[in-house]
Amino acid sequence: MKQNRRNARSLAQALLAACLLGSAAVGAAPAQVMAVAMQAPAAHGQQQAAYSANPAASPAASPFAEDPARVAVERFLLQQTAGLPGKVSVQVAPPSGGRAPDCLAPDPFLPAGTSPWGRVSVGVRCGGERPWVRYMQARVSVLTDYYVAARALGPGEPVSQADIEVRQGDLATLPRAVITDPAQLAGAVTANRIAAGSPIRADLLRKAIAVRQGQTVTVAVEGDAFQITSEGKVLADAATGNTVQVRLRSGQVVNGLVRSGDTVVLQ
Repeated sequence: MKQNRRNARSLAQALLAACLLGSAAVGAAPAQVMAVAMQAPAAHGQQQAAYSANPAASPAASPFAEDPARVAVERFLLQQTAGLPGKVSVQVAPPSGGRAPDCLAPDPFLPAGTSPWGRVSVGVRCGGERPWVRYMQARVSVLTDYYVAARALGPGEPVSQADIEVRQGDLATLPRAVITDPAQLAGAVTANRIAAGSPIRADLLRKAIAVRQGQTVTVAVEGDAFQITSEGKVLADAATGNTVQVRLRSGQVVNGLVRSGDTVVLQ
């Protein structure tokens, strides 16, 4: 109601002004009056929407997202972790002091002894007239399955599928030698005690002994189209896949690979 009254008052004032102008300017064309609708101030939400819709009015996006060095480091870390089990995610931290100088032809590298997961410091060689090196910080997560002892295991016990349970975690927070593939447990026995619920590590296991010192075994020499066998005595305990010395009947000592509990293949 108030708005209508205000519009009517404005229109009356415009007509009065037109009459005055018409009487003051003799012979001039009559003034034209155009009604103009008055708009209420835009609501706060509408202003915010307009601000967001206008790219020029919006805050500038961070230039770090398009930094060639950041892109190169992320790609490099994904390549370095391509052979790891599980799902890999990489987060590269922006420089702490603001925007870093431009890095031409970035060439990332890992310092010696650095693992490509967890919190990583990646070196980047930058080209140009004056080559230089910058370091960028990243966080690499590898979400993977790993195995723990389902019960307490004593030293020398064979490890079967019933003795393990699968868990999931970040490889960066797990022991380095943790078992991530049950195939790694084939033929393994514990070398030390493993508490129930503890991650099973490769350094806590050893292969079961397949041949023992003094045991008589078949010694085989294999070729593309032939096989020659003989007998010999093993000079030390050894597991399947390990190398062992064997003394032949002639007294000659040879090295061979333990294939099974009764066969050694000469290398």
